Amino acid sequence: MPQAVTITGTRSTDHRALTDYRAMFDEYVRPFAQPGVSFHLGGASGIDSLALLWLADETDVRLVVAVPARLADQPPDARRAVATVRNAGRLTELVELGGTLNTEGYFARNRWMVDRSGFVIGFPLRGMRSSGTWYTLDYAANHDKPRLVMPI
Repeated sequence: MPQAVTITGTRSTDHRALTDYRAMFDEYVRPFAQPGVSFHLGGASGIDSLALLWLADETDVRLVVAVPARLADQPPDARRAVATVRNAGRLTELVELGGTLNTEGYFARNRWMVDRSGFVIGFPLRGMRSSGTWYTLDYAANHDKPRLVMPI
């Protein structure tokens, strides 16, 4: 069992019902959500926030949120998700990398998470092969990290 898992995924999640995501997390994330495991999440909209909230509600894992610059720079829904988890006493660590809010800043954040994980779970948007999610999954593959890919 990996001691740390990164979750990466699309920001485009409006095409499915919330119950679909909860069911996917239950099937594909829960088996790795064992006591003592840390989950690294990107603190963005979409899968990052949905998975963060689900993990906080459904598991006892450690939750680490990493953002490319500052949390205050993230979209309102993502800030609300982090605040909800923090206020519930479930946020283990917030890492503000102090970088930029451009593609390179997000890639740096994703590398930071993968470098500290033994396993990566990706939820890319179906039909898209070029995205930040795929960048992260490919980065993990190039560093011999096992991956689970669930297109949505």
